[in-house]
Amino acid sequence: MQFSIGVEYALHCLTYFVDTPSGTTIGVKELATFQGVSETYLSKIFTKLKKAGIVRSMPGVKGGYELAKQPSKITFWDVIAAIEGTQPFFQCAEIRQKCILLEGKENDPKSCAPCTINVVMLEAEELMREHLKSKTIAWLNETILSKQKDQHEEGVNWFREALNRR
Repeated sequence: MQFSIGVEYALHCLTYFVDTPSGTTIGVKELATFQGVSETYLSKIFTKLKKAGIVRSMPGVKGGYELAKQPSKITFWDVIAAIEGTQPFFQCAEIRQKCILLEGKENDPKSCAPCTINVVMLEAEELMREHLKSKTIAWLNETILSKQKDQHEEGVNWFREALNRR
């Protein structure tokens, strides 16, 4: 199981909106420049975030994106689901049904019981999903601020200056 780098870019980008004054949008161009990634790539990520209702876009010369919800209401899981989709990580192929011992025993109770491997994988996935739902963009921003205050403030100032140049 592996999340794409798009999830990481999305989470980082969303933190920059937390300290942006209300009514101010940030363009993909500024976000891409700050992150050192192509505008095209980041634009695809933001299209997914918009479709999921995490951000909304504002048209115009000074247009861009803003959060569609409070940072405390946007979870890591929301972002992952928007970027990666919601398919289960483990896809049980029921390979045990092909076991030679079950040939001709389609109605055998042993072959109808839930696959234990699948049950364990689904339980693990649910635990991870619940943990990711407990972490929000607000939490991430506060954590970054508490651990890297100077770097956080530099980022806030960089965006303030970039937005003033528009």
